[in-house]
Amino acid sequence: MTVAAPICVARIGAAHGVRGAVKLWTFTEDPLAVKHYGPLTTKDGARQFEVMHAREAKDHLVATLKGIATRDEAERLNGIELYIARDKLPKTDEDEYYHADLIGLAAVTAAGEPLGRVIAIHNFGAGDIIEIAPPQGASMLLPFTNAVVPTVDLAAGRVVIELPEEVDGDDPTAA
Repeated sequence: MTVAAPICVARIGAAHGVRGAVKLWTFTEDPLAVKHYGPLTTKDGARQFEVMHAREAKDHLVATLKGIATRDEAERLNGIELYIARDKLPKTDEDEYYHADLIGLAAVTAAGEPLGRVIAIHNFGAGDIIEIAPPQGASMLLPFTNAVVPTVDLAAGRVVIELPEEVDGDDPTAA
């Protein structure tokens, strides 16, 4: 039996104020859910953090972490990613996936021709984008929609990609 990799649920940002609070960017549907997962760890499990208090700010949380009481201590945490064990996350509904489940899946066409591997899921504000790295060449950024990704088969370890015929802005005749 393989142990599931830990899931990144937050990243500590800059210090906030002088009493050890930090900006905390969460990657959960409910930003405040990080308070309820229990201790959060670094990816290697070497360090552990407990969110004592958190409040919503503009695009992040302002959080206090157990044992962090000064601005200097908070500044040293900037950039640390926080993880939890996969089994602490709620089950997904049908047609819902954790990004971590998709990374590494084979990407194939509807005819089964290999396109590459999923290397990332991005969201720049207008919806999810799936990044596919082919064996050679530049990676492809495609909308992660049902039209472009009609099938996600976690058991088979693959996603089916329907490549768009053209991409907005592509005009081979333009000079």
